Amino acid sequence: MIYPIIPYGDPVLRKVAKDIEPSSIDLITLTDDMFETMYAASGVGLAAPQIGKDIRLFVVDGRPMNEGEEEEDIDTSLIDFKKVFVNPTIIDETGEEWGFEEGCLSIPGIRGEVWRPEYVKIHYYTEHWEEKEEVFEGLAARIIQHEYDHIEGILFTDHLNVVKKRLIKNKLTDITRGKVSVDYKMKFPR
Repeated sequence: MIYPIIPYGDPVLRKVAKDIEPSSIDLITLTDDMFETMYAASGVGLAAPQIGKDIRLFVVDGRPMNEGEEEEDIDTSLIDFKKVFVNPTIIDETGEEWGFEEGCLSIPGIRGEVWRPEYVKIHYYTEHWEEKEEVFEGLAARIIQHEYDHIEGILFTDHLNVVKKRLIKNKLTDITRGKVSVDYKMKFPR
């Protein structure tokens, strides 16, 4: 099932999401649906708040970012990088901060340079309730940090500098009013 994406301005995107209790939901079906929704919108990550659910869950698949790249330009952190993160907690973020232009399915048509540390250590559960603790780097770490922000009620636009925030203010207002053209389903308030 493909869910509609919740747009900027919806309060669910600003909530700190709640932990999921084992067996409280069908995680396999929900994560399958989240991957299907993400692929339909050509995304590489999707957090539960972006489909209207205030739970600590996100899915990622960074592999498409390597498609069409020359061998020397392939980001090795994205090889086989398809994962589900249930009740994640970032333990540590280390390394040099580096800038990269990010976007978001909930904030279509807007991109901006966000600076994040190059490594992230995260504790989480898989969709099968297997406990994990891993360190990710490069673009994989960035995708995780971006999606983790979503379950903390933070959007990538919060990381932009003051000038960029002023420049996108009207576009953000348009998104909240449903004045946006996308090729995937979105759910705007009536």
